[in-house]
Parts: sequence; structure tokens; C-alpha cells
Amino acid sequence: MEKKGARWDSTATERVYRELKKRIFLKELKPGQRLPEGSLARTLSVSRTPVREALRVLANEGLVDLVPNLGARLVFPTLEEAGDSFEVREHLEALTASKAAARITPVQVCLLQEAIDEEEEIFSSRDLERYLDVNNRFHLIIAEASGNRTLMEHVAHTLAGTYVFMVFLESFFDFDSNPSLDEHREILGALKQRDADLASNLMRRHIRASMQALKEP
Repeated sequence: MEKKGARWDSTATERVYRELKKRIFLKELKPGQRLPEGSLARTLSVSRTPVREALRVLANEGLVDLVPNLGARLVFPTLEEAGDSFEVREHLEALTASKAAARITPVQVCLLQEAIDEEEEIFSSRDLERYLDVNNRFHLIIAEASGNRTLMEHVAHTLAGTYVFMVFLESFFDFDSNPSLDEHREILGALKQRDADLASNLMRRHIRASMQALKEP
């Protein structure tokens, strides 16, 4: 778990963070819902301080808005906002896939295969948080394989932004099988073949499909 500068000086803070994040991923808390410190503290049997600290970390992760004089609330992303982010992501990751095809190492190929195997296991358990983590890892390995540090940093930033949309707008667990998993396998196959054009085109198609799978909360 990335702490991003927050103070983690009590187990209560992390417990509150984990509980709130679990409720977000299970969609027990709804987009735009207010998160009053006092009410959460009573519900979770803690003081307001760990609640406040946990909300700050969730805000750093883009899941919570901290509004001056109004308190905290869950973000309320829209499909239009998601479309803007995924459009940028499509172009960036098509470029990383193209460049990675010429530079990817055997170790990186193995890491991608491990990510796919883990992704398959996680999907069956319907653990969205772990699934999104391994999904991001897959894409970041390809970005690293591009050999372009600036490009990798842009991809990492864009992935962090689209992560929020996947949390609140995802719908791929509505399916019995995971279409994204097959798309990842195809991308890895193109990278193994060192086919830059195919890898780029498959990545574009994959990002577009990911966007089309999103739905309003």
C-alpha cells in the first residue's frame, strides 16, 4: 500500500483505511456519498483522528474528495471524464507497445506471463482491488520495456488516473469470463513475435474495449 506522505502512526488508521476501501470496492459506499468523520468514527469504534488520516490517504489515491468546510465525500466520476482519460491512455500505450516489441527482454516476458496467470486466478475470486493492481502491473511492465523513461512516467500517471474510473465504473465482473485476459495474452504474443504494428494495434483495441466496458454507477 502506497502511503504517499500520509502519517501512519497507528494501527487504527490503517484499519479504518482498509475498511473504507473494502466498502468502496464492494460498492457499499456510493459515488458522491458524504463521509462524515463523526459518523464513521462511531460506526468503526475509533476516534475521529484515524478516520481523518484514512480519508486523506484515500484522497491521495483519487477515491475521495476533501471539500473545505463540507468534509469528505466519494468522488463521482462520469463516463465523459473517463473517455477523455482513456483517449490519452490509448495513444500513450499504443506507443509503448510498439517500442516494447523491439526491446522487451526475456525477463520482462516472464513477468508479463506471471501477471496474466495471477490475473486469471484473481478474476475467479472477484477481488477487484487485487485485479486492478495486477492489471496496472501488466501495463507498467510494457511501459518499462519501451525503454523510454518519460513515456513510462506518463503511462504511470495516466494509469493512476484511470484507476479511479475502473473502481467506480467497471463492469467486467459482470461477465463469466474475462475478455481483458485474452487481450493481454494476444498483446504478449505480439511482443514475443517482436511485431510492433500488431502489438500497437492490439493495445489500442484493448484500451478501447476497457473503456467500452465501463458504465455509469
